[in-house]
Amino acid sequence: MIALMLALGSSLAYGCADFLGGLGARKAHVLRTVMIAAPASLAVELLLWPFLGASFSAGALGWGAASGIASAAAFALLYRTLAIGPMNVLSPVTALVSAVLPVAVGLLQGEHLGAAGLAGLPLALVAVILVSAGHGAGSARPSRTALLSAFGAGGAIALQLVFLHQAPSDTGVAPLIIGRAVSSAVILAAAGLMYRRLGSEPPAYAMSTAAGVLDSMANLLFLLAARSGDLTVVAVITALYPAGTVLLARSVLAERIRRGQLVGLGTAAVAVSLLALA
Repeated sequence: MIALMLALGSSLAYGCADFLGGLGARKAHVLRTVMIAAPASLAVELLLWPFLGASFSAGALGWGAASGIASAAAFALLYRTLAIGPMNVLSPVTALVSAVLPVAVGLLQGEHLGAAGLAGLPLALVAVILVSAGHGAGSARPSRTALLSAFGAGGAIALQLVFLHQAPSDTGVAPLIIGRAVSSAVILAAAGLMYRRLGSEPPAYAMSTAAGVLDSMANLLFLLAARSGDLTVVAVITALYPAGTVLLARSVLAERIRRGQLVGLGTAAVAVSLLALA
């Protein structure tokens, strides 16, 4: 139950971060947004170090660095995907890919689910698709570039989660610190190489910073959830992050929640209840 609640918190934080990051990427080049978000995320994790501890073992360094490279790719590809749109087509693709790979890894590593879990897991995957999808009809057809970005973003998110899960459980927030330091370095290096192509539009500093802070909290909650529960369950619950984006868009932008999304939210509630019983 603790792992489930932590995963739900991680999902909500990821959804809010994506909402702010996607809006920020519409105002300026995606790298300008990520250049603010990634260091802000690192600052939060450094502040958490004295409270949660960190052991910089070889495992923490290796898996943390791997997660950082995946995180840099996830940041850029996800915000670019959300900026290109259409969100109601691309968001389900990204969310589903980010859920399926960690589930496969967890099952291959020998995790087992009871009857309730076996029923809740596919329901949660269905909820991921429904809750992140818009009305569908009349939507613009996504370009090949947009679809590739969505698949790439989902894969990068999945790899980041898997790598964080593989880090030793007694290393505190060290994998997060190493991961975010590496991702920040990669992003800043890429921005430096592409400086002339970033345009003159200034980034949305407040939104980008808030997205980075929320992303950092989401990573922390996922790490704690994965250490206290099964990756198969935690990854699927975390992949419900589009629900946070949908609810935030409803409350802030007054966007209407579609009937399918309401069904998805109800399906998610049932799936979470079944997984809690498991």
